[in-house]
Formats: sequence, C-alpha cells, structure tokens
Amino acid sequence: MLQQRTLKSISRAVGVGLHSGQRVELTLRPAQPDTGIVFRRVDLAQPVDIPVRAESVSDTRLASTISAGHARVSTIEHLMSACSGLGLDKLYVDITAEEVPILDGSSASFVFLLQSAGIKLQKAPKRFVRVKRPIEISEGEGANLKWARLTPYHGFKLGFEIDFHHPAVDSTGQSVEFDLGAGNYSRDIARARTFGFTRDVEMMRNNGLALGGGLDNAIVMDDYKILNSDGLRYDDEFVKHKILDAMGDLYILGKPLLAAYTAFRSGHALNNRLLRALLAQPDDWDLVTFENEREAPAGFLKPLLAW
Repeated sequence: MLQQRTLKSISRAVGVGLHSGQRVELTLRPAQPDTGIVFRRVDLAQPVDIPVRAESVSDTRLASTISAGHARVSTIEHLMSACSGLGLDKLYVDITAEEVPILDGSSASFVFLLQSAGIKLQKAPKRFVRVKRPIEISEGEGANLKWARLTPYHGFKLGFEIDFHHPAVDSTGQSVEFDLGAGNYSRDIARARTFGFTRDVEMMRNNGLALGGGLDNAIVMDDYKILNSDGLRYDDEFVKHKILDAMGDLYILGKPLLAAYTAFRSGHALNNRLLRALLAQPDDWDLVTFENEREAPAGFLKPLLAW
C-alpha cells in the first residue's frame, strides 16, 4: 500500500513575512492520518485552525492566502510546494502571525526543515485526485492572454512558460518542464527564488507590501539587470520559481494530483481558479489509492533524500 506521510518530530523556524515585514515563528508538527495540512494561528486569543483546501483560499494577490472566519495565513505557497515535492500529506503548521516567513525566497529552507524533522509513513492509504478529462482556465486575449490546463497523466508533471519582456529575464530560459517521476524536486526546483522589479517595490511599499523583501530573499532587478551580487542559482531560475509556486498552489487542493499541468503566464489566481473548476466537475476526476505500490506512478514511492 502506498502510505500517507507525516513528520517524525517537530521542526521550527523564525523569519519575517515578505509583505508584512513582521517577525514570525513557525512550528511544523506531525499530524494523524487523514488530517491533511492545517495551519494554526497560535498568536490569537483563541487559536484558530485553517485547513488547507481550494475553498479556503481567500486572496491570490501576490501570494496564496487561506482563511477561516477572520483568521488568515498568507504566502503559503513555498511551504506547500515543499510538502508537495516531498510527498507530505499530513502536517500541523503553528504560526504566530498571518504570513509564512519568506526565509531565503525559495522552498529550499522548508525542504531542509521538513527533512530535518524526518518523514514517517502512516498506516493509511495515500489518496490522489486523478484527472480524467482535460480542464482549462484562461484569461485575457492577445498580449494579455494567460492560461492554465490540467490533462490526464499517470504521474505529476508541470510545464510553464513565462513572458516578461525584460532583458535580464529574456536572457534566461523562458520555459521548463518538470516531471516528479523523472526529476529531483530538491535539486531541480526547490532553490528557485521569488523575484521582483525595483520599479514595483516603491509602489508596493507605499501600499504596505514587500516590507520584508530584499536581496537576501528575492531576485531583484532594475530596468536592465539583476542586482543580486551572486547572480542566479539556475540558468532558468525565473521560470523554475513559477513551477515552484504552481506546485504549492496546486497542493492547496489537499491531495496530490495525478495530472499534467501546463501554463502560460499563470499565477496564484488562475491556479486557484483551475482547482475550483476541477472540483466543480466531479465527472472529470476521481479519488484513487494504490494497494500495490508497483502500480503507483514514479515520484511518489519514496520520500526524497536530502540533496
């Protein structure tokens, strides 16, 4: 039987929120089978649990935010991406503020935290959402066109193309495909950092955003070049970060997908709309488990080792 996975022990981190600039403590805890991934706002007078699911997403401007009542947690996509890449199904995330810490701007630090805690197999079957028919969401037209699509696939792979019309971005890879069964998430995707442009920073900060951002947790560009002295971690780091984000956004579904995801200029909003469109068509997907591990797709059989 292909089993569910949680942590063996507790892992902790302290950092700042990318947009809030607020100090935040994060504690990752094991959870019981079939719990799912649950964020817990422990800083509130009465702690509030916010289960991760597509319907919990309340805001997709610049990040993915989930809510339960008045309690919310934002910028969850990098941690969710790490959980997706490591195949973690069950986890409690205790958090002392409303934004997940940005750490180094990628998901590599979260992968390290999760692997440091150890991954435990549970006596419960891992459940997948298997896409049976193609589903697509698009927005805009012409130069403003964006789209994202899910198609049937015995495994999980993602293809993404970006189009920023910026000299620093245009000189790198514009498209990439990552197959969880053939690649290595920790090595190939996890180290890709978020990125932004100096021309947008002043506007965002005037609106109370990007208060915790800087060269130590993002790739920053002026109108012509990358300002980070250490350059890029991958030749195609920009588009790989979009793959990283997409993996996190899609894992908000609450279960791993068996599907091929392809997208052009998609983002948090379109990714969440794609999940909701899928859930609205119950004939286009089903829930599956694998009693015989040999029948399961590659990429889901063993937790990834540290790189």
